[in-house]
Amino acid sequence: MNTMSKPLRFLILDGYPKASRDQFDEVGMKLAWALYRDMLVKYLPDAEYDVWLSSDDLKGGATEEDLKGYAGVLWPGCNLTVYHTDDERATCQVELAKRAYNVGVPGFGSCWGAQVAVYSAGGEVSPHPKGREMGVVRNIATTDAAKTHPMFHGKPHVYSHFVSHDDHITKLPEGGVLLAANEHCCQAVAVKHGKGEFWGVQYHPEYDLHELARLIVAREDRLVKQGLFRGHEDLMAYVDRLEALHDDPARTDLRWQLGIDDHVIQDEMRQREFINWLNALVLPKAGAPPVQRAL
Repeated sequence: MNTMSKPLRFLILDGYPKASRDQFDEVGMKLAWALYRDMLVKYLPDAEYDVWLSSDDLKGGATEEDLKGYAGVLWPGCNLTVYHTDDERATCQVELAKRAYNVGVPGFGSCWGAQVAVYSAGGEVSPHPKGREMGVVRNIATTDAAKTHPMFHGKPHVYSHFVSHDDHITKLPEGGVLLAANEHCCQAVAVKHGKGEFWGVQYHPEYDLHELARLIVAREDRLVKQGLFRGHEDLMAYVDRLEALHDDPARTDLRWQLGIDDHVIQDEMRQREFINWLNALVLPKAGAPPVQRAL
């Protein structure tokens, strides 16, 4: 455990509109900001945090002066679309990302967060022509650049992860590095822009099997419509197996049937990129010792 004279403070953004947050509550899923809060305090128990529900408070984002007081900015997933420049719920987060780059406060994010990082630095994000990538994605492979990048220290060269997205990164900005991908899309990037640096992953290290199961329930209508499940019973049978494996991770039968391995079962492997972000970009600036976790 890290001991610091003054706890580090983080800003957690949650762009989900209230209707979406209410839906998560209905299906028993934690809100996006709370998932990131839990991941943060798992490794920095003394960390403090502020939450910005940006779709509720469009003008409430931190100023550049405010951002100087944060050790890092955390960007969970979101169901908005980063390139919709007429949607102030999206543009307010893009503008905050630009301010964070200007100030030099490090950022880490998943899915929407990675897309905001790329887009706000001058890259491009588009709808994926193949549609949604959902569930447990396999065969994510690191690039040559990842071999020496601190984001992937201790991570396998090929691994699985939790995903849920329709958009994808199509062009990296100047200062962007592709670190992992699969056949579907870019899966991990690092972006240096202005004075800042952002590490982003298209997948969701903050999820576990239970949260993935609840998200699938929340997305039932569109997943059935998109052909990923044949109907309610088919979807719930899959959800029940995810929940059962969450309750008993040692069940070999469910691991085999679902194609689940240690990359997504073990928290510290699934969240290794986040741990590395803390150790490389956050804790050294604070003069704090690294997070020590065995893998």
